[in-house]
Amino acid sequence: MDPALKLITILIIAIEISFTQNLMLNFIIIIVSLLILILNKISLKSLLYIFLVTIIPAIGIYAAQLINGSANYGVILATRVYAYIFLGTTFTKTTSIKYLIFTLEQNFRLPAKFAYGILGAFNLTETIRKEIKQIKLVAAMRNVHLTFFSPTLYFKSIMSALNWSNLLAEGMTSHLFVEESPRTHFKNININKLDYIKMIIIIFLVQIVLIKF
Repeated sequence: MDPALKLITILIIAIEISFTQNLMLNFIIIIVSLLILILNKISLKSLLYIFLVTIIPAIGIYAAQLINGSANYGVILATRVYAYIFLGTTFTKTTSIKYLIFTLEQNFRLPAKFAYGILGAFNLTETIRKEIKQIKLVAAMRNVHLTFFSPTLYFKSIMSALNWSNLLAEGMTSHLFVEESPRTHFKNININKLDYIKMIIIIFLVQIVLIKF
């Protein structure tokens, strides 16, 4: 399915489960998402991490409802948390951010400056991580240990990110990037009718579950 339509479908499902109290739909979303993740060869470590991290807010919400509300409603809210997490994980694990941005630009009129700005930010993530490691290493050589809570680390990281953003802007300008000018694309992304049909079928199946259960 086209990444943009997939995102829209997931957002629609997420909004629907936000305003409905349907335990069966929550379980179906979790199971289907889990199967998709397994088919996409997600590691067992990643699955365990998802379950263990999510269990903290899920138990907290359930306990709050158990004390001050209804246990049944607590179960619905706890499974809803897992449904949200699995929907998001399924999207991120099965979607390329590059193709998502490209299809948003070409088919949904996302301004080019935003599209390439987002791509630049994602592509610079690994570079910024290396910069942070280098900052820590340089500080350690001076017998200064920077931790997660050190303001100096954040200040230097922000300065490094600003420097890289300026270099990125200069690089785009040197490659003749002009905001308002029409652009050609190396790869044209077209949304076919089958993608729309898939989207409609998925949303229709969700409505059936909501009505039947």
